[in-house]
Amino acid sequence: MKDNIHQLRLQSSGAGGCYAFLKKLIMNKKQLLKHGLGMLAISGFMFVSLNSFMPAKNVFTAAEQQQVSIATPGLFAQSQAFNVDFEIFRAKEYSFPLPVGKAGLVNGNSVMRIETSKGDAVKAMFDGYVRLSRKTESMGNVIVIRHDNGLETVYANNAENLVKVGQHIDAGQTIAIVGTKNGTTYCDFSIMVNGGRLNPETFIELKSHRLRRQTVQFRKSGSRVLISVVGGKDSSAGRDAEAKGKAAKADGKTASKMGRGLTLNPDEVSDPFTITNTFELDLEKMERKAWAYPLPGAHVISPYGGKRRHSGVDLKTRPNDEIVAAFDGVVVASGPFYGYGNCIRIRHAYGFETLYSHQSKNKVKVGQKVKAGEVIGLTGRTGRATTEHLHFEVSFGGRRLDPAIIFDHSGHKLKPVTLHLTKGKGVRSQKN
Repeated sequence: MKDNIHQLRLQSSGAGGCYAFLKKLIMNKKQLLKHGLGMLAISGFMFVSLNSFMPAKNVFTAAEQQQVSIATPGLFAQSQAFNVDFEIFRAKEYSFPLPVGKAGLVNGNSVMRIETSKGDAVKAMFDGYVRLSRKTESMGNVIVIRHDNGLETVYANNAENLVKVGQHIDAGQTIAIVGTKNGTTYCDFSIMVNGGRLNPETFIELKSHRLRRQTVQFRKSGSRVLISVVGGKDSSAGRDAEAKGKAAKADGKTASKMGRGLTLNPDEVSDPFTITNTFELDLEKMERKAWAYPLPGAHVISPYGGKRRHSGVDLKTRPNDEIVAAFDGVVVASGPFYGYGNCIRIRHAYGFETLYSHQSKNKVKVGQKVKAGEVIGLTGRTGRATTEHLHFEVSFGGRRLDPAIIFDHSGHKLKPVTLHLTKGKGVRSQKN
């Protein structure tokens, strides 16, 4: 399927009030409670407020309980855009509504009609809360579930609804019995964002019932929501990168580990923490051109941490050697900074920043956009330094990390790990 940009007209202004998403994007409810987070919330984000956690919404207004298509309160309150990465969903976090059914599109491609046999059980696609469960004149028995990822799913023409408004639903849970009309047994399934219906084929392969492995961006533009595929293995960029990866023999990488659209360029991705509090970042999916080791050919002369609580890692080659940006980003500081000497700070996506210090010369200015691998300065010994070197730091949400979580210093490459990012909490690394 072509990765087109779709325009979705909002169908209602919706009820007011504060809408707090999320029970989970990655972790389930039990895991959240275990970690003392309760439920993932959103203080208006696609990923959450720093210090305040609100429960996922399970109480709905009278209007929300009566109307199938209604705007989601607060969905775009704090940000005009959010991304949903469908690559990170595990098997138990997604279910096709009728696994044995045959799917096709109707009603101008806004509804997926799934034909099946009498008595079959209708399943919830994702975790969420039941917003509507009632009989309507035009759609028969219908259920609407509001999900933690900002979407809503609609299940219509049910013979019997088995869930109630406010009830929490797990992905794959039976919510209804499929109905029959005019001799055909089917479920009319729809996906909505902010009350407007989307083409289900944007997210699901109709024949295989498989969730497309891609990242979709939802951006509010006046009375419309613009929907575009911005990355992932099943995006056009991801497929192109994978094809190139198969042809490339350099460094022995397989196609599955070649660039699949992932980048830390803040201009290309939306802040995920406008919708959820936690998500995963698989470094093996990062495009090769989207990262670079900050001082090629260097060796470590002082690691992170230790007795002197070193805030970064010291890398050494030779005086006036070229230092490069580790990732795409925007320069937010460039100049002398106390004991750091000549210092550069670059802002990346998802709350990441990198810092480079002790340069003999900075070659970038505040506000300048840089690409991974671009020369930003020369090694030196300005500030408190006893030898020419690069002091390199990585931070997430203002908290410093051991750069070795991300980089293999001996191999000068990204580590094959998945980073679990939690807003206000930090980063946990897990080997792939």
